[in-house]
Amino acid sequence: MESRTEISKIGEFGLIDRVTKDIATYNASSIKGIGDDAAVVNSAQHQVLTTDLLIEGIHFDLVYTPLKHLGYKAIMVNLSDVYAMNAFPKQVLVSFGISNRFSVEAIDEIYAGMKLACQRYQVDIVGGDTTSSPQGLVISVTAIGEQSFEKIAYRNGAKEGDLLCVSGDLGAAYMGLKILQREKQVFLNAPEASIELDKFTYIVERQLKPEARKDIIQFFDTEQLVPTSMIDISDGLSSEILHICQQSNVGCTLEEEHVPIANETYDTALSLNIDPITCALNGGEDYELLFTINPKDKAIVDKNHDIAIIGEITDALLGIKLHTKGGNYHDIIAMGWDGMKKNV
Repeated sequence: MESRTEISKIGEFGLIDRVTKDIATYNASSIKGIGDDAAVVNSAQHQVLTTDLLIEGIHFDLVYTPLKHLGYKAIMVNLSDVYAMNAFPKQVLVSFGISNRFSVEAIDEIYAGMKLACQRYQVDIVGGDTTSSPQGLVISVTAIGEQSFEKIAYRNGAKEGDLLCVSGDLGAAYMGLKILQREKQVFLNAPEASIELDKFTYIVERQLKPEARKDIIQFFDTEQLVPTSMIDISDGLSSEILHICQQSNVGCTLEEEHVPIANETYDTALSLNIDPITCALNGGEDYELLFTINPKDKAIVDKNHDIAIIGEITDALLGIKLHTKGGNYHDIIAMGWDGMKKNV
C-alpha cells in the first residue's frame, strides 16, 4: 500500500520547501528565484508573458490523466504560447489550489512532471503560490519568454499572397481524448474489464503529454526566418486560422489535401465514424504552430520536413475557405473544442 501524507501534516511552507528544494536554474537571466517575496529576472531583450489556468473537471480528468503527465502538460501549454510569439521561454511561475483529496505525494508527482518539462526545455521555475481549494485541483502557470523586438511574431501580420504553414500533424490529441473517454466509460461500467490502449500509443500521448515546438523556433532562428504571423493550435486549426485572418484583415484558402494527419489519427477517426479532417479542423490541443510566411521564404520552409504548406492568404473579400479534396469550397467555421465535445 502506498504511503499517504496529508498536506496539513507538513503545512503550506513545508510543502513548498519539499517540492522546490531541488529546482535547477538554467538561465542567467534568472537572478532570483524561489525563496523571496518575488522573483528577479534580467533580460536584454523584449519579454513575452503568458498565463494559463487548468481546472479539474474542465481542462483535465484525473480518471485517465496521470499526475506526472498533468504537471508536464501544464508547463507545456504555456511554453507553446511563448513559442507562438517566435520567442524563447526562460522562466515560469507555478501556483496551485489544492483540496484535501490530494496528498503530499500527489503534489510531488505533479511537480516531478513540471520539473521534467523545465529540464527538457531549459526553463526555470522561479516562483508561485499554493492555497487550499474547496474542491478539486487548480493549476495556474505563468511563463516568461524573451526575443528581440524585430523577431516577435504576432497574429495580425499576415498579408495577401503569404503561404499558410503548420508544423507536425493535427487531430491526434482530440482522437487520443476520444479513446481515453471511451475507455473511462468501459471502466466505470465494468471496473474489472481490461483497458485497451496499446493500439493508440501515439494519439494518447499527444493528448496526455504534448510537446511544444521549440525545434521549429530554433529552425527559424537558425535560418533567420521571421513568420509574418503565428499562433499555436490549442482550439483547433479552424479557430486559429480565423484568429489570424480576422486580426490580419485577410482571407484564406486552406487545401484539405495538404492538411497533415497521422495514420493512427486517420484510422482511429474512421473507426469511430468521425471524418479525419473534422478532427484536424476542430479538435484542438495539438499545440502545433500555425504560421504564415512571405512566398520568398518557401525554399527555407521546404528544408524542414516537419512543416507543411497547407494554404494561401487571400484578399479578405474572398472569405476564409476550405478547398476540399472533391474540389468544393466551404466557409471555415470555428466549432472549437467545446463544439466538438457536444457534436462528436
